[in-house]
This record gives sequence, structure tokens and C-alpha cells, in this order.
Amino acid sequence: MAGTVFIVDDDPGIRDSLEMLLQTAGYETQAFASATEFLAGNMLNTVGCLIADVQMPEMDGVTLQKELKSRGSPLQVIVMTGHADIPIAVGAMKAGAVDFLEKPFDDHVLLTSVAKALDRATMAGDHVREARNTSARLALLTERERQVLELIVAGKANKVIAHELSISPRTVEIHRARVMEKMDAGNLADLVRKALAVLA
Repeated sequence: MAGTVFIVDDDPGIRDSLEMLLQTAGYETQAFASATEFLAGNMLNTVGCLIADVQMPEMDGVTLQKELKSRGSPLQVIVMTGHADIPIAVGAMKAGAVDFLEKPFDDHVLLTSVAKALDRATMAGDHVREARNTSARLALLTERERQVLELIVAGKANKVIAHELSISPRTVEIHRARVMEKMDAGNLADLVRKALAVLA
């Protein structure tokens, strides 16, 4: 099964029981006693999911989730919560958490949630890699090619681009062909999609 399951909980008993359950189900796991310990491990770009307790000292699970989001991590978050924390957990869901599990929860419920989170993590990881690849390709463009690209994305026709940049339509076509090649775009729609992902 692709992806690592990270467990962040200050209760060693919960960490150990979750690790045992997940490893028995065939998952690779890593456990941490705090959010700061997890962040120090530099795992943010790993494809996987994170199971975090809502109530933890130093940094709680919801704050950790926001930190991952702000750093562009593809990790998908499942929050564990006690009954009193449900409004907080609902807020975490609205902020992008895959699920919240109210303690005590059934093993099957956890495993189903983890499977869903890892599916999402794989897709998120693909998006992150594609965006990085597109950014690297964008850096290959000359200043003029970038200007042409931005005007193409703005929906301008070749004649309009030529007028705005004070160049001939033929020169625009040459730049456009080079932009398509450097951005590895199969067609105009593909070029616009890629450009919007990094220019937005």
C-alpha cells in the first residue's frame, strides 16, 4: 500500500495501539509524541496521511493541520477527538481534514478513513509534483516568451498579442510554438491549464 501513516499523539498508549493496528493491516507507520517533533522530522513532502489528536500540548492537531496546509504539504489529515472537541473537529473538516474520529472508535472505521486519506494523498502528491515540474519549465522561458504566455492565458488572440507587444503576428506564432514546446503542452488547453496552476 502506497504512503506512510504518521501518528501524532502525546499519549504513548494510543500511539502504540494505533501503530500495531495499522502495521497489522499492512501500512508503514511512524509515530511522534508531539506536533513539533513531527515537524522537526521534515516529512511534509511525503505522500501519506497524518492522524493527529486534537488536544495536545504545545501545538494541537488542528494547528498542525493548518501548518501543513500553509507549507503546501500533500499529507492528508485525520483528526482524533474527544466528545467535547467535536466543534473543533468539524472546523478541521471544513479546513480540509479527510475525517474526524471520535474516541473511542472502531478499528474498521479507522482503517477505512486511512485508506480514503491515502487515496487523496496520492492525488495531492501528483498535483504537487506536476506544479513543481511546470514551475521548472516556466523558468526556462525567456522574458518575451513569458509575456506571450501570460497574454495567451488572458485569452488574447495572436493579432492582439502582436499589437500589445509591438511585434509581428508571425513572431508571436514562433514564440507561441517555443512556449508550447518548453511547457511540454500537447495543445492550447493543456498549456492554459498548466500555466494557470503556477501563474495564479
